Amino acid sequence: MDIIFYHPTFDTPYWIKALSAALPGARVREWTPGDNEHADYALVWHPPVEMLQGRALKAVFALGAGVDSILSKLKAHPEMLPDSIPLFRLEDTGMGQQMQEYAVSQVLHWFRRFDDYQLFKQQSRWEPLADYQRDDFTIGILGAGVLGSKVAEALAPWGFPLRCWSRSRKAYPGVESFAGAEELPAFLSGTRVLINLLPNTAETVGIINGDLLNKLADRSYLMNLARGVHVVEPDLLQALESGKLKGAMLDVYSREPLPAESPLWAHPRVAMTPHVAAVTRPAEAVDYIARTISQLEQGKTVTGQVDRQLGY
Repeated sequence: MDIIFYHPTFDTPYWIKALSAALPGARVREWTPGDNEHADYALVWHPPVEMLQGRALKAVFALGAGVDSILSKLKAHPEMLPDSIPLFRLEDTGMGQQMQEYAVSQVLHWFRRFDDYQLFKQQSRWEPLADYQRDDFTIGILGAGVLGSKVAEALAPWGFPLRCWSRSRKAYPGVESFAGAEELPAFLSGTRVLINLLPNTAETVGIINGDLLNKLADRSYLMNLARGVHVVEPDLLQALESGKLKGAMLDVYSREPLPAESPLWAHPRVAMTPHVAAVTRPAEAVDYIARTISQLEQGKTVTGQVDRQLGY
């Protein structure tokens, strides 16, 4: 079995060694331009077209939860990866726990009004504030896939009203489920904290715009952990300036790195991290990939395959 590997920033020698150990007998090599030798599987992140084009692969694995870069290249180069070759993404591999940590810590930060106290601190202002009530702090999770379900699971013990919205209805314990475009307004109404974990598809680009934000509860919060293209940033800033939104926690942006001239940097009600909410954990990713390849070789049913029409 031959496996080619390409990632522009990962520690390639580590991955080759770990994959070789996890798949005894497999020949794992780094792909470099001009390498047209035989390969059964390709492990990639933002792959050049020439890496995949013309290969009779058994499967391709994206080295992350998203497959945006591959699907966008396929629009211009459909021959790069025929429909007959399955495309897989990393379903969790440690990212779920990281999303849980991020979401829970930020929800509690807002619920305990630490954002207000930080502003008071900058003004040398000593003023205890009234507590928020849990029943009035409804949390809505936009996108209820693997990561969305993990975030809901972590928030459930804290006693907040929880709801989720997705293409199809879910049945998560203690979570009110909304589905489809017709139920989106009801999902947004009364939501105090909106956590975005949607996939990046043609339908979701720009979905968090002024119209959507205006349907949230007054003085609400936005946490974007999915993709920057989901948020219309001028609309977000307008919602913050008007007071409709009380705060935003952003991990992803329409342009990355975020340009120095972006008004998000200086806004007092915007907190930011540099796309670090959940990163691929190599050991867990290697275990998943090795297990899935072994199952494919044995003809077993596997999970994680991308539906190219849906985009995830």
